[in-house]
Amino acid sequence: MTRATTVRAVLAVAVLLVSVYITLTMSPRLGLDLQGGTRMVLQAKDSATVEADRETTDRTLEVLRQRVDSLGVAEPVLTRSGEDRIIVELPDVQDPRQAAAVIGRTAQLSFHEVLGAAPPGTDTAPEAGEKRLILPDEQGTQLDLGPVRLSGAGVKDATAFFEAQQAAGWTVKLDFHKDAGKDWTKLTGEAACHPAGDERRRVAIVLDEKVISSPQVDPSVGCQAGLPSGGTQITGSFTAKEARDLALLIKGGALPVPVEIVEQRTVGPTLGAAAIDASAQAALIGAAATALFITFVYRLFGALAAVALAAYGVISYAALVGLGVTLTLPGLAGFVLAIGMAVDANVLVFERAREECQDRPTRSLRSALTTGFQKAFSAVADSNITTLLAAGLLFFLGSGPVKGFGVTLAIGVIASMFSALVIARALTEIAAGSRFVSDYRGVNGIARPGSVRTWLTRKDPQLFRKPVQWLVISTVLVAVAVAGIVVRGVDLGVEFTGGRLVEYSTSRPVDVETARSTLADAGFGDAEITTAGDGDISVRTGKLDNDGEYALRTALATEGGETTKVRDELIGPSLGDELRRNALIALGVAVLAQLAYLAVRFRWTFAVGSVVAMVHDVVIVVGAFAWLGRPVDGIFLAALLTVIGYSVNDSVVVFDRVRELWAGNRKTPLATVARRAVLQTVPRTVNTGMGALFILVALAVLGGDSLADFALALLIGIVVGTWSSVFTAVPGALVLERTTIAPPPVPGKSSRRARAPRRDPLDNGARV
Repeated sequence: MTRATTVRAVLAVAVLLVSVYITLTMSPRLGLDLQGGTRMVLQAKDSATVEADRETTDRTLEVLRQRVDSLGVAEPVLTRSGEDRIIVELPDVQDPRQAAAVIGRTAQLSFHEVLGAAPPGTDTAPEAGEKRLILPDEQGTQLDLGPVRLSGAGVKDATAFFEAQQAAGWTVKLDFHKDAGKDWTKLTGEAACHPAGDERRRVAIVLDEKVISSPQVDPSVGCQAGLPSGGTQITGSFTAKEARDLALLIKGGALPVPVEIVEQRTVGPTLGAAAIDASAQAALIGAAATALFITFVYRLFGALAAVALAAYGVISYAALVGLGVTLTLPGLAGFVLAIGMAVDANVLVFERAREECQDRPTRSLRSALTTGFQKAFSAVADSNITTLLAAGLLFFLGSGPVKGFGVTLAIGVIASMFSALVIARALTEIAAGSRFVSDYRGVNGIARPGSVRTWLTRKDPQLFRKPVQWLVISTVLVAVAVAGIVVRGVDLGVEFTGGRLVEYSTSRPVDVETARSTLADAGFGDAEITTAGDGDISVRTGKLDNDGEYALRTALATEGGETTKVRDELIGPSLGDELRRNALIALGVAVLAQLAYLAVRFRWTFAVGSVVAMVHDVVIVVGAFAWLGRPVDGIFLAALLTVIGYSVNDSVVVFDRVRELWAGNRKTPLATVARRAVLQTVPRTVNTGMGALFILVALAVLGGDSLADFALALLIGIVVGTWSSVFTAVPGALVLERTTIAPPPVPGKSSRRARAPRRDPLDNGARV
């Protein structure tokens, strides 16, 4: 065993030991779609005096954090998103009405002197330039209030308790800071100068321009003496919940600016458990099928690659847990998908080693394997870099589940490269050093050509004699997809259009027509009613607040009995516009990034051919979903951007071989070089595609509705991407080479030079 192999083996063992330790000692951080709970996105709004900039949003975040902590939610997550948005995640909170009522209120607490009762009919709003305020008290009497004498910022603590001795019921006790306490004593002392029963002897306590309490100062308090500065109590026939919520609002402090809930999602824990089970089953079944497949194709070396695949799973999972990445449903899908793509580097290496053994039958197995790793490295590096570009775009341009998918995909790509180039290489090099493995070609799996390679060598199909014909077929496919987009339209998900999507589970079965009739009678005639998994009812409406959702659920319960909400998504139109804009930006940036990278690494004609194939794949996937009537949502966007990476990945492998073969013999016609490159890379394309298909079929069958759409988009994308990398990207590059290097003569001009034999750029010197 060489020194390099020893170093790889030691490094692999060290990384695996650390990964196993993290896996056994740390728990994963589950997203709300797996754990259950409520996720809200709040947007800070400009007020008359405060601009909702980054600093103001940060102050708002701190106030919200105090309120959420006071709610007693386990491990809440609050983060700022952009300049003026705050993401609040509340695990295990299934009823968002209470959380929204506490979190979203501005909670501007103030204390006012009462100037007297306002005459009937007086406008409640003060005129311009006035500091007075006309508000009704608890009994509806209009009070004329003076300017703010004390704000909520002076309150040090607020506690809800039950006052039994004086029959006051639930009360909120306030403790003031030192300076604020002096202001409170002065305010109550001035009120005490008025006779008992006079409206002016009252002090109004106002929360968000609503009088919550306006008590009379006790007759025992003398004029200018005032109440003690330590604190006071707010009474008002509160219930226990009202008193606690009021104490939370006051204790948390006032928000610097008002906030608006622009996105709200509630996921039941049953859905989360089902998603975890489905993803785990899909991962095990898909990974097992992939391992069996590569073992069947590559024998012993395939089995060693399967071991490296298992190590990849442990390493990538440990990286996700160790970095504290929140695992979401699309994130798990990306993790499972990366398992299928992790075999790609091994397949590239093994196919190159097979070529070496076929070209030079007398060379040693170890030498052929080393050469295979060396020649496959450029294709492995380029293909994984393009996938990382897609993952980076998902992270920086996406949000929510799309961002989570990008993180897990990036970690998966890095872990797969380590498992292939370090772990698998160490295992196969150790095995190749064995005389038994080297001598018995049927055991090692790479000393003999595969069946696909043998068949292609015997048939030797002439693929690119007329490259335009392949482009015509691709154009027809794109035209059919565009027709679906135009005729059927794209069913944009609620994330893009705005609105609300709620899924209910009922104790008694309810068919769609009965549910539609019941909800129409309750005033929800425009709601779209469909069935979800296991007989659940899915309701999609336009703008619907929490009270409206409660009324909708109550109406459905009249037919379905006990009705439980298992999924709830609420997104404002502004967020829908932003997601749509970000999706277009992500696609545009992806095209430019891939084009720039490939133009640097290859010829610009190859880069354009790859990008044309990529756009071809994107349009066909979107068109297929339009024809099938499937929704286009955030998860679909994650799948679409993954198709971009996969499509360019395939094209890179083909053009990398074209570059290698053409560099060896520049006099060979480019069409011939391209044909040879495609035929040599077909075994890799087929084997890698099969590995990914096993995973995706498992996701489609076991993953539930959301993962089924994700898997369907990728299944279509992989099939179409495999086609386009050969029959769109390569013919496109050939046509561009012919057109740009040897332009046709100008019509109408007949010169000797124009009539001379024209050089065909595809043959680099041949005459036609």
